[in-house]
Amino acid sequence: MPLLPKFPPGASPPWPKYLWCCLRLLLTEPAYIWLLASPVIFVDAIVTQLIIRYIPYTEIDWRTYMSQVELYIKGVRDYSLIEGPTGPLVYPAGHVYVHEFLYLLTGKGSNVGLSQQIYALLYILSLIIMCSIYRQTRGVPNWLVLLLPLSKRLHSIFVLRLFNDCWSVVAVEAAVLAYQRGRDDLGTILFSAALSVKMSALLFLPGVLVILFKRHGLLQTLRHVALLMITQVLIASPFLVENSWAYTTRAFEFSRVFLYRWTVNWRFVDETTFLSPGWARGLLLGHITVLCGFGLVKWCRRDGGVWAILSRGLRRPTLPAHLAPVTADHVATILFTSNLIGILFARSLHYQFYAWYAQQLPFLAWRTRYPIALKIGLLMSIEYCWNVYPSTPLSSGLLALGNAALVVGIWFGYSEGKDGR
Repeated sequence: MPLLPKFPPGASPPWPKYLWCCLRLLLTEPAYIWLLASPVIFVDAIVTQLIIRYIPYTEIDWRTYMSQVELYIKGVRDYSLIEGPTGPLVYPAGHVYVHEFLYLLTGKGSNVGLSQQIYALLYILSLIIMCSIYRQTRGVPNWLVLLLPLSKRLHSIFVLRLFNDCWSVVAVEAAVLAYQRGRDDLGTILFSAALSVKMSALLFLPGVLVILFKRHGLLQTLRHVALLMITQVLIASPFLVENSWAYTTRAFEFSRVFLYRWTVNWRFVDETTFLSPGWARGLLLGHITVLCGFGLVKWCRRDGGVWAILSRGLRRPTLPAHLAPVTADHVATILFTSNLIGILFARSLHYQFYAWYAQQLPFLAWRTRYPIALKIGLLMSIEYCWNVYPSTPLSSGLLALGNAALVVGIWFGYSEGKDGR
């Protein structure tokens, strides 16, 4: 840990220089990040309570969640028969179990105030986990944690809307932290837990496979894939036994088309084009192309390239395939970039989907080589776009441009992390 400058006994230290040294260490040295993060988290906890107290709660999906869970508690296990006021159950089984717990804890969902307090704790937990992730990377300045609580939309998603995305996000953040620390089995279990709440966690999967293949080689990667699949089957077993087709097609419906009027992105495209199969196929092709580009060109450079990684992994399937260390910074950069690429090419983004990457954005901005002013400008513009309601052609165009600028910046920046330039 870097130490503060020492002075001879009895000597009078030059206080301006001494204080500047203290401030510089606090703002930039990872060893001191918790000295900065702790008061940030404490103040944000107070702000979150003020938001709950003075800003009205808005009912969107909470009643639907509770109605669907009530049917489950009554014994319904066929997904095709579970519906609520705003539509059918379209989330995996983990969503049901989480909201069964909340249903029982909050008086069948009637105690919204208690529900908000639970989500406030979940939000603070998310903030703590993300500060831990930033600390593990040792590749971003400490002062970025000052940016994490500044999102108006993110507070709304957690404590004013009570969206299920929050549970999936916290689980996937915990998975990232576990992968950073080399606890890969725990990471895969947590990742599976996130996926069991909402299938949006799949956006991280390409990055997860890259990390696992590098660290463990072919056979252990296959074991992790098997672990992921087995846990999904176990979590969903009551519904799979009753009607496996209904569960699979509803919980993991990749062809689902969201309403145009709720989308935050692609508003500058007319509704007919937005809803067309051709537009969906084009976005999917773009998603796969950019992912493959990062996988083939960027994510394996330190190890001699993707073909060298694949060759080692296939020739020695029981051994790790990497040459360079798979660091915490490398892990976070690949996983967050994988998620960002998926968000860029998502056909529809609803307002609650901002939670998928809001707290990752400062880290991602610092994986580009842009000037600091441009990085901050990108973060501010993306936050602005997520707070425009309803979205406009201008706001959705600016959002697409901001997300694309981050992806391009990472491509030409620190695509493997700053410790792997």
